[in-house]
Amino acid sequence: MKVTRGLSPITIILAAGCFATAVSMGVRSTMGIYLDPISVDLGISTGSFGLAIAIQNLIWGLGQPIAGAISDRYGSARVLVAGGVLYILGLLVAGAAQTTAGITIGLGFLTGLGLAGLSFAVILASVGRLVEESRRTAALATTTAFGSLGQFFLIPVTQNLISEFGWRKSLFLGIALIAIATLSVRPLRSQHPETSSQQTTTTSRETLRLALNYRSYVLLLVGFSVCGFHVTFIGLHLPKYLEDVGQTTRIAALALATIGLFNIGGTMAIGWLGTRYSNTKLLAILYGIRGIVFACMVAIPMTAEVALVSSAVIGLVWLSTVPLTSAIVLKQFGPEHAGILFGFVFLSHQIGAFIGSYGAGLYRDAYGSYSGYWWLASILGIGAAVVHLFIDEGPYQSTSAPKPGLSSKLWKARRTIGASVSTVITMIGLGIWSYIRIGEGEILVAHQQAAIICVLHMPFGPLG
Repeated sequence: MKVTRGLSPITIILAAGCFATAVSMGVRSTMGIYLDPISVDLGISTGSFGLAIAIQNLIWGLGQPIAGAISDRYGSARVLVAGGVLYILGLLVAGAAQTTAGITIGLGFLTGLGLAGLSFAVILASVGRLVEESRRTAALATTTAFGSLGQFFLIPVTQNLISEFGWRKSLFLGIALIAIATLSVRPLRSQHPETSSQQTTTTSRETLRLALNYRSYVLLLVGFSVCGFHVTFIGLHLPKYLEDVGQTTRIAALALATIGLFNIGGTMAIGWLGTRYSNTKLLAILYGIRGIVFACMVAIPMTAEVALVSSAVIGLVWLSTVPLTSAIVLKQFGPEHAGILFGFVFLSHQIGAFIGSYGAGLYRDAYGSYSGYWWLASILGIGAAVVHLFIDEGPYQSTSAPKPGLSSKLWKARRTIGASVSTVITMIGLGIWSYIRIGEGEILVAHQQAAIICVLHMPFGPLG
């Protein structure tokens, strides 16, 4: 690869990865502000639009392991280009849609396939392979942060374009930017000299089998599915929720942009912290903060100031989970088969995203409010924080070491056990409180609390 004089190879790699991420995720983040104009123009329900985006997330997730495996074998650039072409095609189909089916095919299936190729799994795997280990977490954090930079700039611009020219014409901005990003991914095609010279010791299938039988990797998938639930629920439904509680369309769009702005600082800070402190403990803190903030979104009366401050805090922990999760996978199994391993990690993310986007739409259509879903997001955040305390971020060991005794295990896990017990007690107390309150004649309260009770009775829940 020829390198421009004065620029290091890492600089060029990061520039290409950051720009592609900024455009891909920036355009994706604007989907929430299309909910109202598309629903009104085509006469479709919130649930129908939510289903289209849920399908997008599911296709995106299912396609990422395949895209990752192909990039591991044939190079990332080809996969990124194919993803960009499909992404553009999806937006073109959506722009010409006249029915729910057109939106589902365009924004659902085709855009989902495009995101599978031109998205985090392939871009981060490529950057992870091309950057040495000592700088890997910071490089992954920088690349992730640019996804939020795209969100910060594109959401208000797209909102203005929709107001001035309509939602159909506004899609051409995303189409043009994705075309440029697709043409700029060539630096991500190369192998790092150190990794390219190594002999392949295991196949992708063998590595995947080891990973799926490794408890810490599986727990990482479970935790990251909660991230998908949170990010897509908020990205798609936050504008509508804020309008439901009396805020203007401008505040709703500004709230999403604020999330993107503050996530830049949050993700960069996590990149620095991730090289110095335990990544799993940092993830537990991030998910715990999310759980608290989401509870505050419904517990505190909503004003413009509360909306923007809450969005700022959410922004700090928004995509900060991505570089930490990716770094843990690389620590556990190395960069050799990062594409397919990242693909399954992001598949779990998109399964959570499907539930977060489609479920929230159904819930609002049924109850006229998102309040119960905010409580569900809060409970899942606390649960994910506990899960990450059980994850070992060290390299995978194929030979099992002598197992410590039960008393030793209990002593080492005393903080985790205490956190789990306190969480269960809190959730049970919340459930009892809900049972007592229901029946007092407050129908809206009853609906909200009924959702909490359903969560408490889910399989593996404290009352399940």
